[in-house]
Amino acid sequence: MGYVALYRKFRPPVFEDVKGQDHIITTLRNQIRSDRVGHAYLFCGTRGTGKTSVAKILAKAVNCENPVDGSPCGECEMCREIAAGSSMNVIEIDAASNNGVENVREIIDEVSYSPTKGKRKVYIIDEVHMLSTGAFNALLKTLEEPPSYVMFILATTEVHKIPITILSRCQRYDFHRITIDTIEARLRQVVDAEGIDVEERALRYIAKTADGSMRDSLSLLDQCIAFNYGEELTYDKVLGVLGAVDTEVFKRLFDAVYTRNVKDALKILSEVVIQGRELTQFVNDFVWYLRNLMLVQASDQMEDVVDISTDNLRTLKEQAQGADTDTILRFIRIFSELSSDIRYATQKRILIEITLIRLCKPQMDKDAESFEDRLKALEDRSEENSKIVDRIRNGEISVSSDAPQQMAGSPKAKKVLDRAVPEDIQKIVSNWKAALGRMENPMKAYMQRANLSLGNGDTLQIVFNSKALADKYAQGESAQELQDFLDNLTGRHVTFETRFLPPQEVFEENYINLESINFDIVTEDESEEQ
Repeated sequence: MGYVALYRKFRPPVFEDVKGQDHIITTLRNQIRSDRVGHAYLFCGTRGTGKTSVAKILAKAVNCENPVDGSPCGECEMCREIAAGSSMNVIEIDAASNNGVENVREIIDEVSYSPTKGKRKVYIIDEVHMLSTGAFNALLKTLEEPPSYVMFILATTEVHKIPITILSRCQRYDFHRITIDTIEARLRQVVDAEGIDVEERALRYIAKTADGSMRDSLSLLDQCIAFNYGEELTYDKVLGVLGAVDTEVFKRLFDAVYTRNVKDALKILSEVVIQGRELTQFVNDFVWYLRNLMLVQASDQMEDVVDISTDNLRTLKEQAQGADTDTILRFIRIFSELSSDIRYATQKRILIEITLIRLCKPQMDKDAESFEDRLKALEDRSEENSKIVDRIRNGEISVSSDAPQQMAGSPKAKKVLDRAVPEDIQKIVSNWKAALGRMENPMKAYMQRANLSLGNGDTLQIVFNSKALADKYAQGESAQELQDFLDNLTGRHVTFETRFLPPQEVFEENYINLESINFDIVTEDESEEQ
């Protein structure tokens, strides 16, 4: 006999061997033990989760001459015939290629004949959602009231395409995606049975790449074993066969993009291309890496969720400490969109390069989500001139005579305030536009989006339409920077507070708009003349 693929060779023969679907197996075994087996079942779920395997086991169980605790014995004549595919009692139909009314009518005609051997006649219709509307209608009556010796098992990956009239006549069982731990344990059983030496990390990566599909994991394992036949299957060899990339590459790429280093980011991509890695898989794995980074940053108790080695988890935590959550979320969104676009693209590398350049140069994006990154870029750029700015503030360097008043100096004319508004707040409001001109970026860009109001106790309220900006200037270094600017502007200590105005609220309805008040400004000289 020729070689048999691993997913066929290790197809579970009994219920006990089915992994990851305990909620379904327990129910079916109880039905068989209590002789409460239904006439129509609908198995739905993603590919490779065991729908067809469970259907075949169920077909054996209902025909088994000596069932053991609700599971087929595997030794009687009926079990052996069904396992060999020679039984006339189990009919498998592929609805993808037999989806017409004529095909269903053939089934209806055959249903009237009772089985010559065994208890039940079982029809397994795979990919049943591919049946035409006419075929579904033709099947409807027979599915509702079949003869007592007939059972239908319908399997599908797209249950939403099945008419409600069919759904209502079946017992529905949803097959879950199989966990990485369960797949890894099964793969370990397979390689041990085959006498193949495989690294634990290699099995773990194959299990993760399978994305919840046991069949896909066995196919990937089969592929890796064939490529490295007679040798130990290591983690690096698995990466080479599957066209995947090591986690260290993703760490370097994230650092390059987060620091907006276009040269390094494109260089890393070039290395990946030269190594012959599959670019679609590369993008998907990087999204997974960003997801892990986000989860680690969200909580310290994420060891079981992120599903990576201890060493990689330690590195991930270190990287997460210096990263901003909003930026990571934006990266995930952009790369998720790229993952969808790149699947059918002919120039995959160019698409990835454009995405990397967009992330490294946020000024190219005009959307609201990239606003924080654009301001961060301005802030980083302003640090280059921080020493000069500090010297100006300290009076070591004087500004030109035609420039606006220096930030540290007090205005020449003292402005007299009406009773309702204190003098320092009136001074800030009256000179706010000029003050904005003397601010340094990024504070200048932030404050241009703010409105001024008056709070209780003659407190200056600075109202933002962004909660992030309101929090930014509520405390910490940014708040101190603004405090110093206002104090230098007025020559007095100014008490202020920041507020957030939600988009659905109107500023004038919730705050006093100081900028709309026409103050009577009087200088000291004018007050003496009066």
